[in-house]
Amino acid sequence: MNIENRVALVTGASSGIGEATAQRLAKAGYKVYGTSRQGGQAGRRMFDMLPLDVTRDESVEAVVKEVLRRHGRIDLLVNNAGFGVAPAGAEESSIEQAKAIFETNFFGLVRMTRAVVPHMRRLGSGRIINIGSVLGFLPMPYGALYAATKHAVEGYSESLDHELRTRGIRVSVIEPAYTKTKFDANFLAPDAKLDEYLDVRVLLDKVLKEVMASADEPSVVADVVLEAATATRPKLRYTAGGLANRLRLLRRFAPAGLVDAGIRKDLRLDADAKA
Repeated sequence: MNIENRVALVTGASSGIGEATAQRLAKAGYKVYGTSRQGGQAGRRMFDMLPLDVTRDESVEAVVKEVLRRHGRIDLLVNNAGFGVAPAGAEESSIEQAKAIFETNFFGLVRMTRAVVPHMRRLGSGRIINIGSVLGFLPMPYGALYAATKHAVEGYSESLDHELRTRGIRVSVIEPAYTKTKFDANFLAPDAKLDEYLDVRVLLDKVLKEVMASADEPSVVADVVLEAATATRPKLRYTAGGLANRLRLLRRFAPAGLVDAGIRKDLRLDADAKA
């Protein structure tokens, strides 16, 4: 695909996967707009930053309107904005906290998509790339809410791709595994902590710190986003990184019991925690 003069909008681009993706797209030739709640100057970045809160309809409408005012088109939307809750039992998050994570991770993505799709339809072309996770096809014990949002992203994306492909628009999901970002540093603490889960919270905090030491760089995910954005025949799902690819194959071909045992072993649930 010729990407000269193509315009890309990347949410959650102040750091991590979003920033790396925006930088990679800009280097490839896209005119890129990144977003964050604070907006900010481009600085050392190769792309412009705009303020955006994906949980607010008026904010979403304003940022899309601004990009269209400047260029008259949006060719690529990368939905990356999101957050997680620190490892905890599912019952340790209130209904309000559960709603909050879905409001950003899922409904924020829906808002952005609804705002951009009409303009892509008029162009008769476009790409929507949603940053999912291996947790969109695997469970995460003590990360149920985050995993639930990523499962929702998978289902929404697959259905949307069927709806839009005859209009020249394709939808893809990128599925990273552990990635070195500030994401885990910005976890929300569960807001309804129970003593029964104290030991497992401490255990999983230690386990996650260990695995993050060997996690993929955000550039690994950014390269896959570019691949999906420029593919002549894009796939619905792209894993990002060696571990993600192995997990996808394991989920697809291994017996369910083996997958279940592997998850518990990797997280040390049976050996070290009451689970």
